Amino acid sequence: MSHEETSATDRTGLDFVRTAVAEDRAAGKNDGRVHTRFPPEPNGYLHIGHAKSIVLNFGIAEDFGGVCNLRFDDTNPTREEVEYVDSIQNDIRWLGYDWEDRLFYASDYFEQLYAWAEHLIREGHAYVDELSAEEIREYRGTPTEPGRNSPWRDRPIEESLDLFHRMRAGEFADGALILRAKIDMAHPNINMRDPALYRIRHAHHHRTGDTWCIYPTYDFAHGQSDAIEGITHSICTLEFENHRPLYEWLIDHLPVPSTPRQIEFARLNLTYTVMSKRKLLRLVQEGFVDGWDDPRMPTISGLRRRGYTPEAIKAFCRRIGVSKTNSTVDLALLEFSLREDLNPRAHRYMAVTDPVKLTVTNWPEGQVDWFEAENNPEDPTAGTHSVPFTGSLYVEREDYMDDPPRKWFRLGIGREVRLKYAYFVSCTDVVRDADGTVTEILCTYDPETRGGDSPDGRKVKGTLHWVSRDHGVPAEFRLYEPLFTQEDPDDIGPDADFTDGLNPQSRTVLQGVIEPALAEAAPENPVQFLRLGYYVNDARDSSPDRLVFNRAVTLKDSWARVVRNRRENE
Repeated sequence: MSHEETSATDRTGLDFVRTAVAEDRAAGKNDGRVHTRFPPEPNGYLHIGHAKSIVLNFGIAEDFGGVCNLRFDDTNPTREEVEYVDSIQNDIRWLGYDWEDRLFYASDYFEQLYAWAEHLIREGHAYVDELSAEEIREYRGTPTEPGRNSPWRDRPIEESLDLFHRMRAGEFADGALILRAKIDMAHPNINMRDPALYRIRHAHHHRTGDTWCIYPTYDFAHGQSDAIEGITHSICTLEFENHRPLYEWLIDHLPVPSTPRQIEFARLNLTYTVMSKRKLLRLVQEGFVDGWDDPRMPTISGLRRRGYTPEAIKAFCRRIGVSKTNSTVDLALLEFSLREDLNPRAHRYMAVTDPVKLTVTNWPEGQVDWFEAENNPEDPTAGTHSVPFTGSLYVEREDYMDDPPRKWFRLGIGREVRLKYAYFVSCTDVVRDADGTVTEILCTYDPETRGGDSPDGRKVKGTLHWVSRDHGVPAEFRLYEPLFTQEDPDDIGPDADFTDGLNPQSRTVLQGVIEPALAEAAPENPVQFLRLGYYVNDARDSSPDRLVFNRAVTLKDSWARVVRNRRENE
C-alpha cells in the first residue's frame, strides 16, 4: 500500500498530528512550547511498531523546536525487568535519538500519585471496592447495556481513606480491594464505568524495591505523569482513543500543574509479523526463536542484528506516515527502505554460499592474478579492493546445469561465461561422486579476456561471482525468510494457535566462503554480496574463528517499481 494510503495529511503537507501541534502553537497554547514523550513499558524489547512511535514523538519535537522525554511506565512490577530498561535505552540511542537529561519513570511519581488518589477520595470521586475482578467485569455491563453500581460505591469517604491507607500498609492480599474512580456506571464508554485506579500487588519493583505493595494503573499514572513533566502533546496509539475521556476526566479532577493534550494515531501492523509483546515473549520463552534479538524477530535489536540500519528504519517510518485508521503495511516496503539505504553506500564483495569446485585446467601452476574490484559502483569515492584469482575456485552450485535450456546464461558443458573482474571461461567437463552429484566443474580460460572483456568483441551474457579456493575464508551464511507463512499470523483459524503458522523455512544455514578482504568485516556494517543480497557480520555469534553472516535482504525488490511509478506521478 502506498504512502498516500497509509498516512493522513492536510493541504500543507503536514500529517494530522503535526497539524494539531501547529494549530496549538498558532493559538498560543502552552506558550508555544512543544514537549512530547515516548513512554514504553519495560516488559519486553522494542519492536518496529515502537520505532514508528519513537520517530513520531522525537521527530515532532525536532520539527517544532521542542524536546522529547523518555519515560518508563513501570507500574506493573510483575512483568518488568532491568534488562528491558537497558535494551530500550540502547535501541533509542541506536536509532539516533537523545533524551538528554529527561529520563523519567512513572515510579518517580508514586508518592505524588498516591496523594492525588487520596484527593479523589476526599472529593468524592473515588472509593475502595471489595468486588473481585470477576465481579467487577460482571457489574460493568456491556457496550449496549449499562453497568451496575458496586455495593461499596457509596461507602463513606473516611472509610475509603482508611482502607486505602491500609492497602498501602500491606494489610490485604492481592485482589482483596481495589481503588476505583466514581464516574458513571451507565456511561456509553465502558472505560468510564468506575475504572480501576490502584490495585494491590505484593511484588518487588525493580526501582522502588518493596516500598510499595499497591500500584497505580496505567490510566491513572499516564496522564498525571504527562502533567507533572509539562508534556504538551501526549501522542498515543489508536487503542487509547477510548481512554481519552478518562485521561481528560482525571486531568480535570486533579490539581495537576499542566493540561496535556492526547492525540491518537494508528499503530503499525506489518504483514507476516506479530507485534503483540505477549506473543513475542512466548516466541522467546518457548524457544521458537533464539532470543529477543533473533534476526527473524521484528524487534529493533533483531532488525539491527539482521543488518537493518537506523536510517532505513526511520525512512520506513516516515514513508508510511501516520494515519487515523488501522491498516497493514507490506513487509516488502520495509525491505525496500533497507535496499534504498544500502545500495548507494554498501561495499560490494564476492561470497559463495553453496560452493562447488571450479578448476581452470589450463591455468599456469602457482600463478595468482590480482584484480581491483570496485567497492561501490554508485559511489565513485568508495575506492577499490584487491581480489585474488587462481585456477582453483568456488562458484555457486546452482550456477551449473547438466542440460541447460537455450536461455541459460550460466555454466553447462560447452557454455562460456564471464567470471566477474577476471576472465571468460568455458565449461568442458564435470567430475561426479558415486551418487552422480557434481563435485567439480572443469573449465578452460581465455587469457586474452583479462578483466572480463574480449579483444575480439565476442559477447557472453552470463557473469558469475566466485572465490579463490586458495584464498577464500570459510563462513556461515544465515538466510532469513518471514517468520510466519500467512500475511496475517493472527488469522490462522479459530482452533489454532498463532505459533501453528510459524514458517519452518524462516532460517536456512549454509556453509560457504568469502573473499579474503572480508575476513575482518566489522559487525553492523552491511555489505552486498554480488548477486546474493545484503549481508552483515553477526554481532553476537561471529568470531575470528567462526565468521557468521546474516542476510539482511535479498536483491530482488518487488516494491521498487511501485515506488518509482509513484514518484514519476508526483
